[in-house]
Amino acid sequence: MPAESKFRVGLVQMSCSTNPKENLAKAEARIHDAAKKKAQIVCLQELFRSQYFCREEKAELFELAETIPGPTTDRLGKLAKKLGVVIIASLFEKRAAGVYHNTAAILGTDGTIEGIYRKMHIPDDPLFFEKYYFTPGDLGFLNFDTKFGRIGVQVCWDQWYPEGARATAMLGASILFYPTAIGWHPHEKAEFGAGQRDAWQTIQRAHAIANGVYVAAVNRVGFEGDENSGLEFWGTSFVADPFGQVMAQASTGKEEILVVECDPNRCDEVRRNWPFFRDRRIDAYPPILQRWRD
Repeated sequence: MPAESKFRVGLVQMSCSTNPKENLAKAEARIHDAAKKKAQIVCLQELFRSQYFCREEKAELFELAETIPGPTTDRLGKLAKKLGVVIIASLFEKRAAGVYHNTAAILGTDGTIEGIYRKMHIPDDPLFFEKYYFTPGDLGFLNFDTKFGRIGVQVCWDQWYPEGARATAMLGASILFYPTAIGWHPHEKAEFGAGQRDAWQTIQRAHAIANGVYVAAVNRVGFEGDENSGLEFWGTSFVADPFGQVMAQASTGKEEILVVECDPNRCDEVRRNWPFFRDRRIDAYPPILQRWRD
C-alpha cells in the first residue's frame, strides 16, 4: 500500500463583530493568509459569520440563517477554487421553514460543496441555548475525501463525545476537525476557568490517542455580550498528533492562524504500536446503545 501524502492544515482563530458581512470578509482575508502560509485545508471556527448568538433566545436571530448551497458557500467556493484549498465553513443552515441546523460545509478545490456535516449533539446550557435554534443532525458521522486527504468533521459540543470521534475515525479519516465556539462565563473564570479549558483540550487529545488520528480544534476569541449574559471565548485553537501530543497551539486572546503539517502515515505508525482497534471487544459493546444501565 503506497504511503499517503502529507498535508497542511490551517486554523483561523478570530474575533467576530455583530456584522455578518464584516465577519465573512475577515474570514476570506484570513483564508488568503493561511493559503500564503501553504495551508491546504483551512478550517474556520463555529458559526464564524456572526457573534455566538445562542447566548440568547430571540426569534429574530433566525434571520442569520441561510441555505446550503447559498450565498456564503458560493463565495467561499469561489475562493477555494481560486486558492486551490479546501475550506471547512461552519454555518447556521436554514434547511426548510422551521428546520435549522448547525452545519459544516466542506468546499473543495474545484469550488463545489464536497459534503456537509450537521452537528449531532446539541447543548442547552446557560448562554449556550442551542436547542432553541438547531435541529439535531440527521446525517450521522461522516468522512469526506478531499484532494489532500480523507477528513472527518464534527462541531463543538460533539467534541466531548468519544462515540462520535470513534465512529468518524472508523471510516478512515486521518484527521478530525472541530470548529468550535466555547468560552468562560465571566463569573466562573476565576474559579473554574483553568480547569474547564484543560478538560476541553484533554478530551480532544484523548480522541487523538484512542483513535490514532490527528485532531484539529479551532475556537474564536473575544468577549461577546454584556457583563451578565456575555462569554469570553478562550481561543487556544490547537492541533494534536495521533498520540495526543500538541503540535501547535494558539493563544487565549489573540487572532491567529495556525498552519501545521500532518502526515497520515503517522496514524499507521501509532496504531501499530498502540493497537486499540485490534483489541476492541465489539461483541461486548451493545450496552452503550442504552441511555443508562439501571
